[in-house]
Formats: sequence, C-alpha cells, structure tokens
Amino acid sequence: MEGLTVTVEKKGKIVIFRCTGFIDSETSNEIEKALTDSINAKIYKIIIDLSKIDYVSSAGWGIFVGYVQDMRKNKGDLKFACMKKEVLEIFELLDFTNILEYYGDVESAAKAFK
Repeated sequence: MEGLTVTVEKKGKIVIFRCTGFIDSETSNEIEKALTDSINAKIYKIIIDLSKIDYVSSAGWGIFVGYVQDMRKNKGDLKFACMKKEVLEIFELLDFTNILEYYGDVESAAKAFK
C-alpha cells in the first residue's frame, strides 16, 4: 500500500478532501493535519471523498469522530462520500451510521449542507 494522499478542494463554503490510499494509525496524521488546518481557517463544512481509499482503521475513524463535534458546534459537519464496499462495511459494523453521514457521491453530500 502507498500510504495516504489528501488533496483539498474548495467549493464555496465547503471543502472536499479527496483521499487516496489508506487511513490507519501511521497515515492518519495527514488527514488530521488537513482537518486541523480547516478548523483553524474557520471552515466547518467538510466532505471526505473516500472513492480512492481502500481501508480505514478504527484509529482513522476515531480521528473523524473526534473532529465532528467541533464542526457541529460551528454550524458545520463532516460528511463522507463514495465509500468502497469494504470501507462501508466496516463503517456500518462500527455503527458510525448513527454519528456520521455518508453519501453515494460528493454532490449529494454537498447538497445535504444546504
């Protein structure tokens, strides 16, 4: 596996993180830095595009859950889009469907902010 690459794309008041690779305890600092930078810039509406992510460990999911409270306090949220079947299965198994929102595509996730 090649690690993690995060590309940040701004669309109005929404930021899309286009992720490639895998998210685990070794690579999660990359996504954590992007989330921290967004919050410091007062950007609280974030979509995580997981279409090119093959694996998210519990440590990776823990980082996302840790940031969602700050975003919601500031009228924002963290939404996920384009999960591969294997990633979605773990997401559902860990019962994150009660905490985090996911969508089939980035456009649907963006519309959910309105």
